[in-house]
Amino acid sequence: MGQLVLATLVFLATHFVPATPLRAALVRAIGERAYLAVYSIVALAGIIWMVWAYNRAPLQPLWQVSAFRLVPLVVMPFSLILIAAGLMGRNPTAVGQGSALKASEPARGMIRVTRHPFMWGVILWALAHILARGDVASLVFFGGFFVLAALGGALIDGRKAALGEDWKRFADVTSNVPFAAIAGGRNRFDLGEIGWKRIGAGLALYVILLAAHPYLFGARPY
Repeated sequence: MGQLVLATLVFLATHFVPATPLRAALVRAIGERAYLAVYSIVALAGIIWMVWAYNRAPLQPLWQVSAFRLVPLVVMPFSLILIAAGLMGRNPTAVGQGSALKASEPARGMIRVTRHPFMWGVILWALAHILARGDVASLVFFGGFFVLAALGGALIDGRKAALGEDWKRFADVTSNVPFAAIAGGRNRFDLGEIGWKRIGAGLALYVILLAAHPYLFGARPY
């Protein structure tokens, strides 16, 4: 359990480096490409360490509610659709896509729902599995991803605010929290813009993971 806690803390620390002055110092010292290479290796090593420690952590139940085991079955289709839309769609908050802020309508598709679809997909995945598993190790493991995704969206918004008027125009018609901008009348839901390819990709991934879950993760999803 100690290994899992330490691995999770290291994983979080490495992902929050870009939000600190340390990133600029490292880039100046070793260059942008070298920094990205080192960062990717360290981040991957952190995930591998977390998985290794999680699989070996002792079972310490916190709650055992049989109905909670069904939560991922209901939540994961939405989670994976958000993740698919986040990966397949253009997003002004993503690295290297800031030029999309200058578009006449920068918030389209899933960005009308939330400007951080990938992050919210991870949040739903983490919360669903925390509830379903109900033990200390799962709370630490999935909780690490929840904290990263929840704080990550807020930190991205904070950094992008420095872009000035282009970001303000985008932020005025979008929201971090899903459907908040739509509920507030600042945007509208457009299923056609999201596209059936993204929805289909998310649902296909759901079916694949459902079938492969016992073999990949050693646990039946239902």
